[in-house]
Amino acid sequence: MNDPRIQKLAANLVGYSVNVQPGENVLVEMIGSERDLIKAVVEEIGKAGGRAFVQLTDRTVLRSMLKYATPEGIQTWAEIDLNRMKKMDCYIGIRAGENVNDLSDVPEENMKLYNSLYSHPVHSEQRVKHTKWVVLRYPNASMAQLANTSTEAFEDFYFEVCNLDYAKMDKAQDSLAELMRRTDKVRIAGPGTDLTFSIKGIGAEKCSGQKNIPDGEVYSAPVRDSVNGTISYNAATLYNGVTFENVKFTFENGKIIEASSNDTVRLNEILDSDDGARHIGEFAIGFNPYILHPMKDILFDEKIAGSLHFTPGQAYDVTDNGNRSSIHWDLVLIQRPEYGGGEIYFDDVLIRKDGIFVVPELEGLNPENLK
Repeated sequence: MNDPRIQKLAANLVGYSVNVQPGENVLVEMIGSERDLIKAVVEEIGKAGGRAFVQLTDRTVLRSMLKYATPEGIQTWAEIDLNRMKKMDCYIGIRAGENVNDLSDVPEENMKLYNSLYSHPVHSEQRVKHTKWVVLRYPNASMAQLANTSTEAFEDFYFEVCNLDYAKMDKAQDSLAELMRRTDKVRIAGPGTDLTFSIKGIGAEKCSGQKNIPDGEVYSAPVRDSVNGTISYNAATLYNGVTFENVKFTFENGKIIEASSNDTVRLNEILDSDDGARHIGEFAIGFNPYILHPMKDILFDEKIAGSLHFTPGQAYDVTDNGNRSSIHWDLVLIQRPEYGGGEIYFDDVLIRKDGIFVVPELEGLNPENLK
């Protein structure tokens, strides 16, 4: 018998996150070997009157393809998958797999080709802009290891997070989104961090289960040339299968002029992918009450309660600051006391201290009010 939590998650993905309508085409992509959730999702699409199309991807096979890829081959691959994506109304992406580092030894040049020639046109330009989409991870032993828990304990955590009442969270986000839309100057302060920028005129968008599961953030973007100062991220991050720790950026008039980490050379190679990679495309505040610690999985880490992320690379159309890049790298700073604390100011008013919102209209986003 299927775990009823899986069927509930599938129903939420199809009925709430992408809201499948009769006659709509839905691409369901599974990266990994798990099948229970994808079968449940296909069933729910059928019940809704939609048409399911399934892509099964093995990351170890993808690694072999990328190691020997050529620009011409990636271009043809992108053309085929872009044509398919253009026929889709919805996209549900499920990420699993046994080893998060499977792509770590693919040559950096090949990963840049994949990101620019395949991922950017197929996903950033077509899927993100022209479909109703949601992406999520699926729990397995590998994810439990990253979270430093048993597999069973991680599964319990996963379904608690993913089956949260996102409709309730959505309403609670209204005040923060409205405040960000009328804010000009933002200041972020904390250990190794003193950063200022403007978000005037950029807008703000709520994230409450329609695009990501788990979810829990409101995002905007800085005016492209307004960022000045330094930020020291304290959550380890994976990029193209490589772990980066202690990432630190110094900005001058919007551009990253200094960057360091445990692998400073590789970090700067990524930031040199194109001009937009050294500018910021997203600023977001995270507040999922069940996600407290990083596990090197950005779909979870960027939603950590008391966190923010400040993202080099491509801006989203709905909060567009004009930055264009083949990368979009969400890097996370946690400001709860056990991670060093910190403050966020909007127009010189303290709105969050040590991860807790301190102005009355935002208190609905504090953990005790979202659980």
